Amino acid sequence: MDVMGRSKKSPVQGSKPADPADEPSGGAAVGSDFLQLDIGQAPHGGRIAWLADQLRSAVADGRLPVGTRLPASRVLAEELHVTRGVVTEAYRRLAESGQIAGRGRLGTVVVAAPAAPRGPARPRERLRDTTGSGSVPMPPVPGPVPGPTPGPAVFRSGDREGVVDALRATPCRIDLSPGVPDLAAFPRTAWLRAERAVLAGVGPADFGYGDPRGALSLRRAVVGWLARNRGIRADPDEVVVVAGVAQALALLGRLLREEGIRRIAVEDPGSLGARQQLEYGGHRVVPIPVDAGGLDVGVLRADGARAVLLTPAHQFPTGVVLDGERRRELLSWAADGGLVIEDDYDAEHRYDRPPVPALRSLMPEGVCYAGSVSKLLAPALRVGWLLVPPDRLDAVVAAKRYADLGNGILTQLVLARLMDSGDLERHLRHVRRRHRRRRDVMLRAVEEHLPGARVHGAAAGLHLMVTFGDDGPSDVDVAAAALERGVKAHPLSWHRIGPGPPGLVLGYAAGPAHEIEEGVAVLGTALRSLPPAT
Repeated sequence: MDVMGRSKKSPVQGSKPADPADEPSGGAAVGSDFLQLDIGQAPHGGRIAWLADQLRSAVADGRLPVGTRLPASRVLAEELHVTRGVVTEAYRRLAESGQIAGRGRLGTVVVAAPAAPRGPARPRERLRDTTGSGSVPMPPVPGPVPGPTPGPAVFRSGDREGVVDALRATPCRIDLSPGVPDLAAFPRTAWLRAERAVLAGVGPADFGYGDPRGALSLRRAVVGWLARNRGIRADPDEVVVVAGVAQALALLGRLLREEGIRRIAVEDPGSLGARQQLEYGGHRVVPIPVDAGGLDVGVLRADGARAVLLTPAHQFPTGVVLDGERRRELLSWAADGGLVIEDDYDAEHRYDRPPVPALRSLMPEGVCYAGSVSKLLAPALRVGWLLVPPDRLDAVVAAKRYADLGNGILTQLVLARLMDSGDLERHLRHVRRRHRRRRDVMLRAVEEHLPGARVHGAAAGLHLMVTFGDDGPSDVDVAAAALERGVKAHPLSWHRIGPGPPGLVLGYAAGPAHEIEEGVAVLGTALRSLPPAT
């Protein structure tokens, strides 16, 4: 790879949107996750100058710090839907001004930036930087171990406490549960190479108790990742490494209880797991309806809740994006004293729509931001990050310290290496293509086997939401009948608090195409086997 970022990359295949609202002009995603670039903002005939200016600004304001690797020109050109020459010429202009340079196999990196004022430094741990690359498929992931399990009766229990765990433990032939990425694509070679390099580089002291905020190398890597892919500017000292978004919610819940906040607004429909996490921490959840524009901020303001948890980039389970007007209303609500908890769910996995900036990038003083690698690599890693407003940072760090003294060090250092080397972004591009193909398979299967269903949220994510008419059977009965035939799926009503049409939430990322096709066919059979609602 040279200074122009030349590398090989397969073209992304086309896809079939499930809902007219998900389909952009031209039928393909417009824009890049990298710096949230939107080529539509470039003036006619001035794309090269516009792109070069965007890159210079990102270097100057710290979103692209020295050492950051730029995307290959072919990759960025495909994401922006421009010719490769536009990108290579923009890169050449920055190279001539001394801001970027080719580094052989390391690609094109930022080598110079204007000096920026620094705040008071916090103590830093002694950790060495590491790099690594490579990716091969994993063997198929084994299913649940057979044994006494609740079976279809799990759907008919009146108590939803632990219901997701109970379903997860139930054996099946085909699992269409949402929330799981393509685990067979885990980058084992890259991970092993990075782990070997980490073990060769760390010293004895690095295996002692560290900063409860997490390894400095990972916090630095997360800052770079968020700047490049989510438009968030932060300092490593603002990042707290956590054991996934679940722990982020637990830490924030403890903090809010100490502040006297016992009611937290949530999206309806919304994640059952997130809702149960808050309820377990002693909070009362307040349902706020979600429509085509996202969470209804007017209802939120009228309710009087002082905090809200939401998934604005890809709402679970509907897949809608919080639109511009609602974003402005929400930020106004936060400016009046409300606290936004942003779960950046599925933000990386998009296919037919442009990237959506994180709310944290617009109002860091009013937004607690939580993200993880659970949907990007694997949930078993239990690694995520939490950014909170400055006035709450010390309290969150203290809560993390007393919760577990910090995450395991080796996983943090390996992940930092994957982020710094560009391997994580290469993995994202790889699985995005795989997920997109599987999504298309599910869309065709739903059209064939569930012809009366309406599909939602097909433009991004790892799942589809399908809804049926109110005159059909309950979604719990459909899911139970499907499980009796060996197929798992989530009833939409599990994720609702208030009333709404029945439906299913179907994950497509984790299984091969033939299982998706067979699983949806079984759902169609299960639906037709049930009597209509009475």
